[in-house]
Amino acid sequence: MSPTERWTLCLLGINLLSLLVFGLDKLLALGRRRRVPELVLLSLSLPGGSLGAMTAMALFHHKTNARAHPAFVWGIPGVFLAELALALLTEGLWQ
Repeated sequence: MSPTERWTLCLLGINLLSLLVFGLDKLLALGRRRRVPELVLLSLSLPGGSLGAMTAMALFHHKTNARAHPAFVWGIPGVFLAELALALLTEGLWQ
């Protein structure tokens, strides 16, 4: 397996995990049960899971109120843009 394939699998995994944990948190919120800490949700976006987090936010309509959750509404897309910029800037270095 090439390094590119490994990176792709890792990114798919962290994004899937991010999506599932956001979905779990929404399910727990609906049941008025103990929730996933916000630090955990935000931390999942840092190692590449921002796309999964944004997908979950849109899909489950979770943490999308800008007044109540500015770190999610502005921070996670900001992390995604930073990751995208880093990927585009370093693309030529891996070839």
